[in-house]
Amino acid sequence: MTTPSPDPGPLDELVDVVDEHDRVLRTAPRSEVYRDNLLHRCVFVLVRDPQGRIFTHRRTDTKAFAPGAHDCFVGGVVGAGESYLDAAVREAEEELGVTGIRTRPLFRFRYTDGERFSWWSDVHEAEWDGPVDPQAEEVAWYTWLTEDELNDRLTTWEFVPDGREAWRRYLEQRTGR
Repeated sequence: MTTPSPDPGPLDELVDVVDEHDRVLRTAPRSEVYRDNLLHRCVFVLVRDPQGRIFTHRRTDTKAFAPGAHDCFVGGVVGAGESYLDAAVREAEEELGVTGIRTRPLFRFRYTDGERFSWWSDVHEAEWDGPVDPQAEEVAWYTWLTEDELNDRLTTWEFVPDGREAWRRYLEQRTGR
């Protein structure tokens, strides 16, 4: 995450609190946003290799949201004043341990689990043809899966709920349903 030096840690990072129309209301530390379940912004980047396989990983057990769960997106919280596009590139580069990635925005939706969590989710896609060196604080394990393999794993592995929803919407958007 983008933070001033010295690094105060991700829970002290400032993020934009937004309304139901994704308009910025104010900024707050991420710890307050999580504690009070304030609506904020996140980015999701589906990264494919040149063969079309999807970067899929298991999150570290130290993550605040869905620790140890699998995900087919890299991404995270958008920093205060940061654009969705800038956040998508920053998050993809940080998590994959690369530089020079370009993302393509696809769609945006408001994720909610119906009880506690809710955020605006901006979904992007990127292709990466080089090696990756995933960030150890974020990624415990990774592989590249075909879409068929990913769909199979979605029925057998624990996945982050917002990533499941983003994948479902991604498939709908692509097929025009």
